[in-house]
Amino acid sequence: MTYVVTDNCIACKYTDCVEVCPVDCFYEGENTLVIHPDECIDCGVCEPECPADAIRPDTEPGMEDWVEFNRQYAQLWPVITIKKDALPDAKKYDGETGKREKYFSPNPGSGD
Repeated sequence: MTYVVTDNCIACKYTDCVEVCPVDCFYEGENTLVIHPDECIDCGVCEPECPADAIRPDTEPGMEDWVEFNRQYAQLWPVITIKKDALPDAKKYDGETGKREKYFSPNPGSGD
């Protein structure tokens, strides 16, 4: 099992989760984070830290696509280990559906 970042992180990018991760498996894109599913040790400490409730276990129904999404971008983006400010309009986008299709950017984040 692993945890993955899902749609609600996009356009919000809260980073509360990265500081609690004991294996530094979060990677930063321009407007979202991902978890490298092959590095995640399934400890679950990140899930309750996410203000947007965007971190889910891969055992939930429909998570296969998100596992591959997280794997793909974790291989391209820089690791993030330090909490940063959320995106300026995070509260506006929190809870909106279909954000991957509307707002996702494949560009890397700034890294640490």
